[in-house]
Amino acid sequence: MTDTITRHGLLIHVPVVDMDCSLHEAAAANKNQQKNLATSPCDERDDDICPTPNMAPTQRARRGAVSAETYSEEDATTYVKKVVPKDYKTMTALSKAIEKNVLFAHLDDTERSDIFDAMFPVVHKAGEVIITQGDQGDNFYVIDQGEVEVFVNGQLVVTIGEAGSFGELALIYGTPRAATVKAKIDCKLWAIDRDTYRRILMGSTIRKRKMYKELLSKVSVLESLDDWERLTVADALEPM
Repeated sequence: MTDTITRHGLLIHVPVVDMDCSLHEAAAANKNQQKNLATSPCDERDDDICPTPNMAPTQRARRGAVSAETYSEEDATTYVKKVVPKDYKTMTALSKAIEKNVLFAHLDDTERSDIFDAMFPVVHKAGEVIITQGDQGDNFYVIDQGEVEVFVNGQLVVTIGEAGSFGELALIYGTPRAATVKAKIDCKLWAIDRDTYRRILMGSTIRKRKMYKELLSKVSVLESLDDWERLTVADALEPM
């Protein structure tokens, strides 16, 4: 079981020891993002780091400006599915790495599978910089092999090992990176970019809307609803 704390401008997912924290705000933001990606509001968020339990935070980072692209229905429907071959062991490791992550918690099996299929390998030698504080964020990373070090304003604040992850808020917002991440030893990472993530979720949302709307049109008690009202009800439905 994990919990989330905020340190140095980063969201850090850690095993629960004795912390009084909440994921409701982040989960609500993620759920809203899935339902209406085409009109995502801009908000102020930090780039987040999700390490395995090897942490040593020491300093706070400055928040950066945020921007979010607008995606149309055509963007989603014209998306060509990406498949980067992976073995069963890798797929299982990716699933375990993000199972507690609030940006992936509401995905169904199909969405999650599409995300995993689209993730691509990234290799860095020891000492190489993976992301730089202040640069525009785009990719989310999961560590398959190796360790990385996270620096804020030049100071080491955390070390992340295998199955750790970082950069997930870049999938939704165009936030500048809140930290610099370097490979401590040779690393193999799996990454997904913001455009692919958002197109997958938006395409899934459109398909679900269509299915639910057709279902609701057959419910006699809802016959008086117009298309907009029926769509609103469709967006509120959740699978059981």
